[in-house]
Amino acid sequence: MHGNTMVATPDSASPAVPPIATPVRIRSRLLLLVLSVVLPCMLGVAWLIASTYEAERDAHQRTLRDTARALSLLVDGELARRAAIAHVLAQSPALDNPATLNDDRRLGFERLARRAMQGMDGWVELREPGRVLISTRLPEGRFTVEAGPETLADTAQMLPLQPLSGSPTGEGSLHAAWVEPVTRDGRLLYNLVVTVRPSELQRLVQAQAHHAGWIGTVMDSAGRIVARLPGGHAFVGMTGTADLRQKMAQASEGAFQSVSLDGVQTAGYFSTSPLGWTFVSAMPRQEFAGRMPQAVRRVVVGALVLLALAMAGAVWVAWRIERPILALKRLAQDLQTGRPVQARPTGMTETDGVAEALAEAGHSMATARAELERSVAEAVERTRQVEQRGAQSQRVVALGRLTGGVAHEFNNLLGVISNSMHLIQRHPCAPDLQGPLGAVQRSVDKGSQLTQHLLRFAGRRPVRVQTLSLASYLPEVQALMRSVLGRRIDIHVKVSPDIGPVRVDTNELDLALVNLALNAHDAMPAGGELRLRAGNASAADTEGLPPGDYVLLTVGDDGMGLDPSLVEHAFEPFFTTKGVGQGTGLGLSQVYGFATQAGGTARLASTPGLGTTVSLLLPVARPEDSSDDTVVPAAPGQPSIAGATVLLVEDDESLAEVTTELLRSHGARVLRAANARAALQLLDANNPPDVVLTDVVMPGAMNGVALARHLRDQRPGLPVVLISGYSNADIAEGEFVQLRKPCAPADLVAALHAAMAAAHAEQDA
Repeated sequence: MHGNTMVATPDSASPAVPPIATPVRIRSRLLLLVLSVVLPCMLGVAWLIASTYEAERDAHQRTLRDTARALSLLVDGELARRAAIAHVLAQSPALDNPATLNDDRRLGFERLARRAMQGMDGWVELREPGRVLISTRLPEGRFTVEAGPETLADTAQMLPLQPLSGSPTGEGSLHAAWVEPVTRDGRLLYNLVVTVRPSELQRLVQAQAHHAGWIGTVMDSAGRIVARLPGGHAFVGMTGTADLRQKMAQASEGAFQSVSLDGVQTAGYFSTSPLGWTFVSAMPRQEFAGRMPQAVRRVVVGALVLLALAMAGAVWVAWRIERPILALKRLAQDLQTGRPVQARPTGMTETDGVAEALAEAGHSMATARAELERSVAEAVERTRQVEQRGAQSQRVVALGRLTGGVAHEFNNLLGVISNSMHLIQRHPCAPDLQGPLGAVQRSVDKGSQLTQHLLRFAGRRPVRVQTLSLASYLPEVQALMRSVLGRRIDIHVKVSPDIGPVRVDTNELDLALVNLALNAHDAMPAGGELRLRAGNASAADTEGLPPGDYVLLTVGDDGMGLDPSLVEHAFEPFFTTKGVGQGTGLGLSQVYGFATQAGGTARLASTPGLGTTVSLLLPVARPEDSSDDTVVPAAPGQPSIAGATVLLVEDDESLAEVTTELLRSHGARVLRAANARAALQLLDANNPPDVVLTDVVMPGAMNGVALARHLRDQRPGLPVVLISGYSNADIAEGEFVQLRKPCAPADLVAALHAAMAAAHAEQDA
C-alpha cells in the first residue's frame, strides 16, 4: 500500500508491525455508507434528466430542419412560378423580330404579361440594352422609354433584392427578380424580367404555423433578408449576422447558434436552395436547451429529499456516537492546557471510565504545571527586560554616533564662520561692521553651545573629571535643585552610608540633575515630591554593562508620567513632549551623554499617572584614578606666533583656507596638509615647522591623535596641538594640548605659543 513503512524490531524473526490506516471520523464513515446507497439512485436520476434534455434537443433540431426545408420548398415553388412565367413569355411570337415590335404588338404582349401575373404581387419588364420597353408596373399602354441596364444577361438567373431605379430607398422599393434572356436564331434580343415583392414572400412565411418566439427568415443570394417572422417589413433589406453568413458560405445547410438581429440568443437551421436563396428557422436558445418535464421534476425532487433525509439521519446517528468521544477529547485538551478536568457522564460506560482517569491525572498535574508556569514567567520577564535594555542602548549608541558626526561637521562650519569673522575684524573697515560682526559672534557662540549639548549625548565632549562622594554632594546640591523646583515640590534625599565614590565631571553632573529637575517641575504643575536616591548598584541593575562596581543614582517624581511608546525615544536628541518653543529636547540627551561618557548608562521608567524615574549608573572610582586633568601651562608674556612656521593638518578645505589666512594674519608661515600622510610627506620634504596644528578626525588610516603620537615618537621636540569638533577624553587626555572647534583666535594663538614655549623649555633643560 502506498505510503506504508515497515518497522523492524531488533529481533529479525519478529513479525512486521502492520501499517496504520489513515483515521476516518465516524460521521464520515456513516456519510460514505449513505452515499454508497443513494448515489447510484442519484446517478440514475441524472442520466434520466440528461436523456430527457438530449431527446428534446434532438426533437427541436429535427423540427427546425424540417421547418427550414419546408419553407425552402414553399418559397422555391413561388420563385419557380416566376421563372416559368418568364420562360413562357420569352417564347412569345411577338418578340421574334425587334423591327416589327410596334405599339400594337407591345400592347398585346403587355396584356399577355398582365394576365400571366394576375394574382401575383409583382410586374413584368421587357428590357433591351439601355432602356425598358415594357413594364406592367406602369399604367396599361404607357410605353414611355425608361432607363435600363446597359447590358443584357445571357443566362437565366435570380437577382437578389435591389431598389427600383429612380425610386427612394426603403422596403417599399425593394424587389427581387427572375431574369430570362430572349434569344432568336442564337442572337440575344431582350431580357424578360419577372419581379417578386418581399411582401408576397412575407405572406408565405406568415402562413407557416410557427411556434411563439420562433424566427423564420428568407434571405437572398447576397445574404439580405427578404422576409422574416417576426418583425416583417422592419428587417427587409438588412444583412444577416456575420457568423450565419460565414456558415452559409461553407455549406448549403446545417445547424447554428447565433444572436439574432433583435438581440435574442438563438439556435436554428438553415437550408440554401439551388437558386442561391437561404431559408432559416430558429428558436430561442434557452427553449432549444429543453425544459424539464413535470414527471422528471418530481423524480428529481424526490431523490433530493431522500438524499437529504438519509444524510440527516447519518449525521444524527454519528452525533450520538461522536458525542462521548468528543467529550473525552475535550477532557484531554483540558489536561493538556492545564485547565481543571471535570469528568461528566457521557452515556457510555467505557468513555466514563476514561474520563475519570483523565480527571485524576489533571488534578495531579495542576500543581506542578502552575509552579512551572510561574518559573517560566519570571525567566521570560527577566529576558524581556534585558532585551529591551539592550535594544534601547544600541539605538541610543547609534544616535550618539550620528549626532557626534553632525556636531563635528557643524563645528567645522562654525570654525569657518568664526575665523572669517575675526579676519574681517582685522580689516580697516571693521569698526563700521561691529554690529553685524557682534551678531555673527553671538550666533557662533549659540551654535557652539548647541553642539556641546549634542556632544554630551554622543559622549564625545572633553570633560574635566574628579573623584566625588555622593554622600556629601547630594545634600549640598539640594539648594541648586530647590531654585529650579520652587516651593510647591518637596525634595527628599537618601544616600546609603556605604556608597562608593564616583569619578565624574561635577559641572556635567550639576547640569544633568538640573535637567531632570526641570522635567520633574513640568511634570508636576500642581506640586509633588522629588526623590533622590543613591546607593551601590546590584547585579540585576548592571546587566548589560561592563564588569565592575557601580553606583545607582535615581531621580523620581510622582508627575504625569509618559506613555510606553514614548519611553524608548526619551533619550533621543531633540525629542520632546512639550509644545513648540517650550523645550529643546536636549535635556535627557545630555543626561544620557553624561552617564555614558562617565562609563555608565542612563535608564528611564515611567507609568502614566504615577510618575517617572531616571536611573544613572556610574562606575565606582578606582584608587589609582587621578582627580584632576592635565592643564596646559600658560606661556609668560603676550602670546605671539609671528615668524613661526605652523603645519596645519585639516581635511575640510574651507576651514583650512580660513584658518591659514587667520594664522598668516598673525604673522605665521603656514604649511597645509589634507591628511596625516600628506603631513608626513611635507615634514620629510621641508624644513621642520615650529608647531603642528592638526584636526582629530580625518580620513585615512591615521587620525590626528595617531599622527601626534607618531610625531612624539619620531620628532620628540616638535610640539603638537589637537583641535576638533569633538573628541574622546580617553584617547588623548593629558597627552596633548586640545582645542575645541570653533576656537577663538586668541585661544588658538595662545595654545600654539604655549606649546612652542613648552617645547623650547624642554630643549633648554
